[in-house]
Amino acid sequence: MPHTCRSRRAATAQSPTLSANLPAALLCAALMLAPLAAPAQGTEVEPLDSIVALVDEDVILRSELDLAVAGIVDRVRASGEAMPPMNLLEGQVLERLIIRELQVQRALQTGIRASDADIDQALTTLAQQNNMSVQQLREVIEGDGEDFAEFRRNIGEEIMAERLRQRIVNGMDPVTDTEIDILLASEDLGGGEYNVSHILLTLPDGSTPQQIAQAQAEAEDLHKRLTEGLDFASAAISYSKSQEALEGGLVGWRDLNSVPAFFADAIRDLKPGDITPPVRSPVGFHIIKVNDYREQRQVVVKEYHARHIMIEVDELMTPRLAMDRIMEIKTRLDAGEEFADLAKEFSDDETTANLGGDMGWFPPEAYGDRVYQTLVAMEPGQLSEPFQTMSGWHVIELLDTREMDRTEEAIRGEAREKIQMQRAEQEIEKVLRQFRDEAYVEIRLPGQAQGSG
Repeated sequence: MPHTCRSRRAATAQSPTLSANLPAALLCAALMLAPLAAPAQGTEVEPLDSIVALVDEDVILRSELDLAVAGIVDRVRASGEAMPPMNLLEGQVLERLIIRELQVQRALQTGIRASDADIDQALTTLAQQNNMSVQQLREVIEGDGEDFAEFRRNIGEEIMAERLRQRIVNGMDPVTDTEIDILLASEDLGGGEYNVSHILLTLPDGSTPQQIAQAQAEAEDLHKRLTEGLDFASAAISYSKSQEALEGGLVGWRDLNSVPAFFADAIRDLKPGDITPPVRSPVGFHIIKVNDYREQRQVVVKEYHARHIMIEVDELMTPRLAMDRIMEIKTRLDAGEEFADLAKEFSDDETTANLGGDMGWFPPEAYGDRVYQTLVAMEPGQLSEPFQTMSGWHVIELLDTREMDRTEEAIRGEAREKIQMQRAEQEIEKVLRQFRDEAYVEIRLPGQAQGSG
């Protein structure tokens, strides 16, 4: 069953974390899996119409709160954790729903919208994550008693809330080199890498304590057999439900910053050949084996030295005329004319024309995929056939290649990203608190603070 949300605010009261590298539609699909998703199928919720909170121009209904709370209760029961007092749980969930509603309101006030195309893309992503088509997803949602139009609206509001958070992050000051230096001095971001394999025994959605206990017993029994000599790869193929199962559970090389916290904590102090006891995560029980370890990874980048001639396409130079011009230049180059002379005479690339077309040394991604794909198929001294990019028509000569150690740059980039993420979380939390303080909020839930704003 796909994860679905049952009402607008019960859909997701997302925590203030952000992945700036994901598009809003993909984030929206991910948000559908967040802690305040709807309860698992089979959870009975009695819809009530009473208002539990006024939030500026909108309201939160008792039925919406009950749906969100039921989702949390199902998750806590499935995890085997102690259930918090219901009045405290309701208060926490209601507060997150209030923050969620304020984000949607502020997004609308500042002109942030989600188009039908945005929502369609999010639905496609969500369907793909559940290995089904959008039509199949719709059938599941409607078969579960949900209105699909309301479901689309939920997704649209999640997109708007995420775009609001992204706007907050975009307003932050850039990370400085000094901040990176301080972080690198205090943390080992350039630590080693582990080659790992893993076996996953999954839990069904809304697992009962009995199902959890059974899965844990199966995991512990499998771990015992592994320590007694059962081949790990064979066991992974036979029992694991992970995507890597048919590869013997092989995950490959990972550093501690690129795996979930529970995974990193489990393998941090292990040696090659060690196998962890079963480790619990939200999706099930994991058994992890460290196959090998290596010190700080070395990042080696192949760089290219090339020169090119570009004929730009514009209002006067049509694509056809540009192609004819570059073909003529290629003919003259094949006849032995000097590349540098022709580049100075004809190339429209202002940065390289006066240098005889010399592009200097550059990494693969510097000039886009089309240039890279052309270069990667060439040998030094070779002249390309004319090819087209968004800028125009080109002919390029590969002069040389070299491999450069970019480990330090990679480590600093990793540090920069970590600082950006930490600052983003803090900034979003601060701004959302400000939204809350400035809003008119009247809480009508018995036993909770009755008003603010």
